[in-house]
Amino acid sequence: MNIYFEDGQVVDETILATMKKAAEYCLDLEQVDQERTEISVTFVEGEEIRNLNREYRDTDKVTDVLSFPQFDDLNEIPEFGEICLGDVVICKDRALEQAEEFGHSFEREIIYLFTHSILHLLGYDHMEEDEKKEMRQREEEVMAHLGILRDSRGE
Repeated sequence: MNIYFEDGQVVDETILATMKKAAEYCLDLEQVDQERTEISVTFVEGEEIRNLNREYRDTDKVTDVLSFPQFDDLNEIPEFGEICLGDVVICKDRALEQAEEFGHSFEREIIYLFTHSILHLLGYDHMEEDEKKEMRQREEEVMAHLGILRDSRGE
C-alpha cells in the first residue's frame, strides 16, 4: 500500500502510519490487494477545495474532503499490476474547524476524513439513507479497529 502526497507536503509520521493502517483495513474489508494499491492525497486550503467542489460537484462551497475514484465499480480493478485507487483531497481549514467543533484533535479529524474518503474510493456513498447508514457503520468499524473511539459527530 502506497500513499502519495503532493510534492512538498509533509505529514507527521504518526498520522501517516495511522492513515496507512486505516487504508489497509478498508482494503482488506473489501478484498482489494493492498500490496498493489496506491492512493494519492493532497491537503489544500479552503478556496482550492471550494473551486474543486464547484468544478466537479456543481456545489459552490468549502467542503472537508473530496474523493476522486478511479473505478466506478470494484469489479473494474485489474487482476494484475498497480491499482491506482484514486485521489483524496482534504481541506486542512475545514478539518481544523471540525476538530474544534466536535471537540477532538486535528489528527483524529484527518484520520476520519481520510477513512471516509477511502470508503468513497471503494464505492461507498451516503446520498440515500440506507447507503449513509452502511457507510457510517463501516467508518465506525475502521475507527474502532484503529482504537479511535466514536465522538460526538453523530452523522
